[in-house]
Amino acid sequence: MLIQLVGTAAIGRELVALQRQDSKPVLAMVYRPKANECNGVAIISHGAGGSEQGYNYLGSAMSSFGYLAIVVGHPESGLQAVKEQISGTTLGDGLAKLITEPKAYQGRFMDIAVAKEWAQGQCNSKVAVLMGHSMGAATVMMEAGARNKLNISEAPKFNAYIAISPQGSGLIFPENAWSDINQPVLMLTGTQDKELGGLSWETRTEPFNNMKSGCKWLGVIDGATHMNFAGQGQSKKTETLTAQVIREFLNGVQASDCKPLNQISGMTLSIK
Repeated sequence: MLIQLVGTAAIGRELVALQRQDSKPVLAMVYRPKANECNGVAIISHGAGGSEQGYNYLGSAMSSFGYLAIVVGHPESGLQAVKEQISGTTLGDGLAKLITEPKAYQGRFMDIAVAKEWAQGQCNSKVAVLMGHSMGAATVMMEAGARNKLNISEAPKFNAYIAISPQGSGLIFPENAWSDINQPVLMLTGTQDKELGGLSWETRTEPFNNMKSGCKWLGVIDGATHMNFAGQGQSKKTETLTAQVIREFLNGVQASDCKPLNQISGMTLSIK
């Protein structure tokens, strides 16, 4: 595994180049824990068309919680991949094709694996959290054990999962895809967080409803859009509430008592 420090992108961040198992390079933005001890590692998976440069608010929040956070780049589903898919077609059709491409997810799992391996070598805690937004949320659910239409099967390798803007049944997942997931999962959406094709945000609550009880959380932020969760637009409220509920969720997981210790105003929170 090749590791190269590319440079410091901004205060509190550093860009590293990793080499995954097929020898392809992977860029990752590292946010080191602000606490003296490392509470665990948090791997953050971006949406289709994103990059390791995004989700600064998530990386910074996890760093402040004492985690070594990494926003990992996904070459097979980054901006260039989106441009190639939408050539000669609509944006929606291009995205639909990309998010249902098995090779894109296989690449994502290799990216995540090398990032996790590197991060755990930097941290004295074995706790590992995987979180992702949009296509990253689909990646999270597959890794947690959700059945899917792409014939991808992953064994869960993380202690907890956070899926932001998860998908309901449709292009990627069949009905009842999430019923076998046993690990703690936090799911987040907003009342303006429409799915691809203009489907209502309420379809994003399907995974929560389908999961068995046992440290499963669903947070719904009033007015939050899909891109607010990516840190774009009028996103400050969404970013703040997202960070708050993630902290409460991880504290509950750590205490083996998945009940929030504090109320989170501005969010509808369901727990089972």
